[in-house]
Amino acid sequence: MAEYDLFLDKHRVMVITYKIALLYYLSGDYSTCIDYLQKIINDSSELRTDLQCYARLMHLLAHYELGNLELMDSLTRSVFRYMSRMKNLTIIEQEMFRFLRNSFKFTNRQLKPEFEHFLEKVQHLEGNRFETRSLAYLDIISWLESKVAGRPMQEIVYNKYLKSKRRVQEDHPDL
Repeated sequence: MAEYDLFLDKHRVMVITYKIALLYYLSGDYSTCIDYLQKIINDSSELRTDLQCYARLMHLLAHYELGNLELMDSLTRSVFRYMSRMKNLTIIEQEMFRFLRNSFKFTNRQLKPEFEHFLEKVQHLEGNRFETRSLAYLDIISWLESKVAGRPMQEIVYNKYLKSKRRVQEDHPDL
């Protein structure tokens, strides 16, 4: 991005940085994802507070995936406070914070049924127009499906893409 610095404004840099972090998250490289998210989180501008919120949320999930349990309690509270202050909490996100706060008391064996229960609670919201923004920035449903299925999130997202592509081809065979 340094090569194109003259042509990119701060907003575009932030969006590109978020998308790069998301790609690292999907590929399972959570440490590199966190490095990119730190660039957004440490940005002091009031630009794109929605992106700031979702960067913090993905940052929280990346630490969860890395098993950084010693950080999770304070990080969960911090991200929740930030998102509440920005008035950016959707139902899915509220449920996610509730789940994360309680997930620390479960063993790995007990966790899968809890993921299944959480997925059942929020899956019906996937088509809700008020929840689409949170799912566009960070697909919590696919994250939960990956946890329940025991498969990488990138595989879940890719399979959804293929399914939607087939549906479009069936609906519009001339395309």
